[in-house]
Amino acid sequence: MGCGRTGATLATEFEARGHTVAVIDQSGDAFRRLPSGFAGQRITGVGFDRDTLVSAGVEDAYAFAAVSDGDNSNILAARVVRETYGIDNVVARIADFGRAEVYRRLGIPTVAPVPWTSAQIVSRLLPGGSDALYHDPSAGVSLNRLPIDSGWVGKRYTQLEAQTRARVAYLVRFGEALLPDADTLVQEGDEAYFTMLPGAGSVPARVAGRSPEVTR
Repeated sequence: MGCGRTGATLATEFEARGHTVAVIDQSGDAFRRLPSGFAGQRITGVGFDRDTLVSAGVEDAYAFAAVSDGDNSNILAARVVRETYGIDNVVARIADFGRAEVYRRLGIPTVAPVPWTSAQIVSRLLPGGSDALYHDPSAGVSLNRLPIDSGWVGKRYTQLEAQTRARVAYLVRFGEALLPDADTLVQEGDEAYFTMLPGAGSVPARVAGRSPEVTR
């Protein structure tokens, strides 16, 4: 539901992967964002209206994404699809981060783009900031980019993991992704992405951001 830039991009991506797609939007003009070769359905109507959903094939759907510009419309449509038609794979885009957390606790997966975007910008503008790429609210696990002090260069990532009590998920080195092993050494310019458990707080960022001699 929603054929803005996000909705049109999702529809195109899913169709490119071989899926049958139906797009719902209140404005027929919104479908101009779809590529000319798009073979899916274009349904003009309200995304939480049951007749509209049925005409889009909701009764046989595998998944539903509510990505219109309205938080209320998105959450209402997501609830109707899940509770009325029993579709388990449902996600709603919610701009209001506080409301997104509430709906997430109610079992409706949500995406809140504003806090994520803000965190990305802040972490890149301010020196020494860590960059949170992903957070699982149910498990509390997060994936963060942590700046590494030059004092760690030449030491094994396993040593850094032991000190930070976090696991290095992957590296980006000279523009290439790398999965570190027990012998991988820290190099200047590495971008390291850490999996962090709940309660880690600022400890991993503080340890990685200092020379290992200081952290002892």
